Amino acid sequence: MVQQTDEIEAHQPEWPPKRRSPLHAFLESGAAAGVLLVFSAALALIIANSALGPVYFKLLEAKVAGLSILHWINDALMALFFLLVGLEIKREFIEGQLATWSRRALPALAALGGMIAPALIYATLARSDPEALRGWAIPAATDIAFALGVLAILGSRVPVSLKIFLTALAILDDLGAILIIALFYSGDLSLPMLAGAAACLAILIALNLRGVRLLPLYLAIGAVLWFFVLKSGIHATLAGVALALTIPLGGRGKESDEPEHSPLHTLEHRLHPWSSYFIVPVFGFANAGVSIAGMSPSLLLTPVPLGIVLGLFLGKQIGVFGFAWLAVRLGLGTMPAKATWAQLYGVSLLCGIGFTMSLFIGALAFANSAALNDATKIGVLAGSALSAVIGYVVLHLAGRHLVKEDVPVAAIAPQKRAR
Repeated sequence: MVQQTDEIEAHQPEWPPKRRSPLHAFLESGAAAGVLLVFSAALALIIANSALGPVYFKLLEAKVAGLSILHWINDALMALFFLLVGLEIKREFIEGQLATWSRRALPALAALGGMIAPALIYATLARSDPEALRGWAIPAATDIAFALGVLAILGSRVPVSLKIFLTALAILDDLGAILIIALFYSGDLSLPMLAGAAACLAILIALNLRGVRLLPLYLAIGAVLWFFVLKSGIHATLAGVALALTIPLGGRGKESDEPEHSPLHTLEHRLHPWSSYFIVPVFGFANAGVSIAGMSPSLLLTPVPLGIVLGLFLGKQIGVFGFAWLAVRLGLGTMPAKATWAQLYGVSLLCGIGFTMSLFIGALAFANSAALNDATKIGVLAGSALSAVIGYVVLHLAGRHLVKEDVPVAAIAPQKRAR
């Protein structure tokens, strides 16, 4: 009887319910990270076009331990960002929304379309300029934090199923971006450094297979792996992904069936706030700054920025929505629960927010051309802003008739405890 009473009490809702401060609730939402990213990018633009502009650019070029501060941000800090992305990809494929083929089908096909269509639009516009053509992958990426931040602002106007769909799609999109970086944006390869990286990776895999769960050991070897990859000619951020795939997902001993105790979950939870509130905003601040002095509006009509804007805004919605529609019609995937086609179209628009990953790929594609790099920033900022605003408006209008389901009185009223 005592045990039954304890079980009843354990399931009783707390009364009165605890109230979180608006600031606390905001910081726990995806909206906070998105707003912080927008703020950091806007601040970079303001500073770059003010009297502090020369100081801003000189600071980014300052050398520390042989690398410029910009390189430390793009090669080291972003390696931690890609480590988090890799952890999320592994977790989702093993135990999350991408654990079965039926769950993978719709977001996978939508992500594929969302990479093909923007790349084709960009390549068509830049086909006559071989140097500009190197940026074909820039509009193929989606910024997961930014896009989910917009959905968080919309709240209950968007079904949970669509938020899950967008998360799965963005994760697969990130996986595609990682493959593109590895295959198309690597430099001259150094065989000795590649051998060192391969040795580190082999040790990490062996530790995983032997059941070693000591997270600091993985991170220490991962740091050495990052150094070898940095010097190998492959972009250093890929070391973060490689390390993530070797981090164990199982727990230890009696906790083996409790995934929250696994090294992967532990590292993911520790990295997430650092990524959302420090790494990504710092990256945005360092990479979004572009001086528009002397630039004419006609710049937007040149192949690089125009290809990026049209690729992000038109290509993403055409590819994501078109492939998702085909998948549902052909029976290859199922429509997200309680979602309408208008809402799915709105989410397809949000996929055109390519901010972080697009800027990153642009920096790799045009590392030797400051003019094209600046044009990339203009195109990414314009295309992402347009996609975010129009996507928000469509989802806001599409969800205006949604009402929250009635909550049973018994679930919210104070109840007498069993005695």
